[in-house]
Amino acid sequence: MKFSIHQASHIGDRKYNQDRVAYAYSNDDLLMVLADGMGGHFHGEVAASIAIDTFMSAFAGHSHAVDPQAFLSDTMQAAHQRIMSLPQKMDHTFPGTTCVAALIQNGKLYWGYAGDSRLYLIRNGAVFAKTLDHSMVQMWLACGVIDEEEARTHPRRNQITNCLGGVEDMFNIELGNPVELQSGDVVLLCSDGLSGPLFDKDLLAAFAGNPVEGVLDQLIVRAVGLENGKADNATGLALRWGNAEDIHDTDVIISHILEIH
Repeated sequence: MKFSIHQASHIGDRKYNQDRVAYAYSNDDLLMVLADGMGGHFHGEVAASIAIDTFMSAFAGHSHAVDPQAFLSDTMQAAHQRIMSLPQKMDHTFPGTTCVAALIQNGKLYWGYAGDSRLYLIRNGAVFAKTLDHSMVQMWLACGVIDEEEARTHPRRNQITNCLGGVEDMFNIELGNPVELQSGDVVLLCSDGLSGPLFDKDLLAAFAGNPVEGVLDQLIVRAVGLENGKADNATGLALRWGNAEDIHDTDVIISHILEIH
């Protein structure tokens, strides 16, 4: 496979960074996964770490013959169940986290998610596909009750309707429609601390022909700076696919979990 990839995170103006992100690949498949621990829930970073660990462990035993969408669905469900088996808080809630995961197999992109961490597929200078947040604000936006600018600053924009862990019966994975990747495509996974302060046009302009490493680092710094001392954790994982990128040949699975303190 030929691709370039980079992951990065910034604590923002929070006391702790509850975002987690990782990727892994073999000669045949590539996994990308990001989780944003919910700050309103006890130990959201624990839930996010469990989500990442579950996906990385599953990929280590992944068979190329396994249906990609079943892999994503089963693995995210397993992560949810692991979180729900943790000791409860006094108010009978569990740690919670968003999660977005993508699997590239046979040159085709598959993805699934829960919450408001996003996936963008950028192609030829446009957003070819992206996830829609599982939140009340997204529902109001879709119904025309509010516009995009109001959604960006709405006081309930961080209240999500779907997550791993949290409370009983809240979790449901949404699967995207598989897409055959083309040379030059960019796949971006990001937490709401990165996507929230920026417009789609900002992402498109930044990735236009530029190396993903420098672009992602700059976007994270920009997103944090726009929040004027109230920035959330901002995390991203960006991949550019195609013939112009480095070839990755390996006899073993290569894993990279970003170290976050």
